[in-house]
Amino acid sequence: MQDPAISQRARDIAAKVEAFVREVVVPYEKDPRRDHHGAPLDELVVEMREKARAAGVLTPHILDDGSHLTQRETAVVLIRSGLSPLGPLACNTNAPDEGNMYLLNHVGSTDLKARFLAPMVAGTARSAFFMTEPADWGGAGSDPSMMKTTCVRDGNHWVVNGRKAFITGYHGAKIGIVMAKADEGACMFLVDLPDPAITIDTIPNTIDNSMPGGHATLTLTDLRIPADQMLGEAGEGFKYAQVRLSPARLSHCMRWLGACIRAHEIATDYACRRQAFGKALIDHEGVGFMLAENRIDLQQAELMIDWCASVLDSGSLGTVESSMAKVAVSEALMRIADRCVQVMGGTGVTDDTIVEQVFREIRAFRIYDGPTEVHKWSLAKTIKREWKDTQG
Repeated sequence: MQDPAISQRARDIAAKVEAFVREVVVPYEKDPRRDHHGAPLDELVVEMREKARAAGVLTPHILDDGSHLTQRETAVVLIRSGLSPLGPLACNTNAPDEGNMYLLNHVGSTDLKARFLAPMVAGTARSAFFMTEPADWGGAGSDPSMMKTTCVRDGNHWVVNGRKAFITGYHGAKIGIVMAKADEGACMFLVDLPDPAITIDTIPNTIDNSMPGGHATLTLTDLRIPADQMLGEAGEGFKYAQVRLSPARLSHCMRWLGACIRAHEIATDYACRRQAFGKALIDHEGVGFMLAENRIDLQQAELMIDWCASVLDSGSLGTVESSMAKVAVSEALMRIADRCVQVMGGTGVTDDTIVEQVFREIRAFRIYDGPTEVHKWSLAKTIKREWKDTQG
C-alpha cells in the first residue's frame, strides 16, 4: 500500500531519477576524467548535468515554481540519485550544494536568491560552505563556538580574516557561504568565487573522493564583502546553520543509503553467481546471513530517514531527530558496506565495482556533519535536561 504522504508526482520523479542514474550515470563510473585523487573533474560533472537536464532530472527535488518537495518526498528522490556515487553530482542533489540551496531558499532575500540561488538550482554553479576551521589553529570543528574567523564592519562592507578547513568542493566552486564571528555573534555571507583574498593552503588527500574540488584548507585575508551580501541578520549565523544542518545531515543519509542499496545489489549478485565448496556463496550461512543482515539494516535505515523527514516536515528544526538519524543510519550503512566488501572477498577490495568506494565514502560520512560521538554526547545532554525537567 502506497503512503499517501508521498505524492504520485514525487514517485514519478523518483522513478525517472532511478532510471537515469542506472542507465546513463552508471556507465560514467569508469570515466577517466578524474583528478590525481580520483575525484570527478568539473568537465565530467558538466557533461552529466547536461544529460540530466535533457532527461528532466536536474535538481529534481526543487520544482519549477521554486518550491521544494517535502522532506519525505525528497527522501524517495535523493535515495535514488545516490544509487551511483556520481548520481548526486549528475542530478544536482549533492553536498554541499543541496544543503546550501535549502538554506538560501529559507533565509535568503529575493535579491540574494536571484543572484546566488538561481545558478545553483540551474546546476551551472557549484558552491562551498565555509564553517570548519583548522585544528592546528585552534578553530571551530565539532564545537562551532570556537570559531576564530572574524568579520568587522567597514562602511558598506564587512572585512573577513581567518582560516577554514575541510571546505568541500571549494576548488572550482563559484559561490561560497562564509561564516565568521562579529561583536554581534556569528554571521553568514554570500561571496563570489574565486576571490584573490581567499588562498588555498592545501587540498589533502582523503579517504573519500566523490566530491569535485576536494576538501580544501583556506586562508582568508582582508576578504571584503558588500554588506548586502550578508545572509539574514548579524549575530544569527548559528541559528541559520541549524536551519541548514539538520536537513543536510538527513540528505547525506538519503544519498548514501542509495549507494549502499546498490552495493548490496552488487554483493548479492556476486554471492549468487560465485561458487565455492560445491555451492553458491549465498548458500553458505556465513555469507547468506551477512546479506540477510544487510536487508535488515537497509530497511531500518530507510525507516529512520522517513521518521526524521516527517519531523522536519512538521515544521520542527529536528536537531535531536537528525542527530539520531545521523548516528543510526551512518553506523548501519557502515555495517552494510563492510559486509558487502567481505562477501565479495578479494574482488570487494578492488575498483572493479563501486563497492570499495562506497565503503570508503561511508567511513568518511561517519565523521562529516558531526562524528557519531559528538551526536551521542549532544543526545546525552538532551536526555539529562529532560530528566531534570521531570524533577520539578
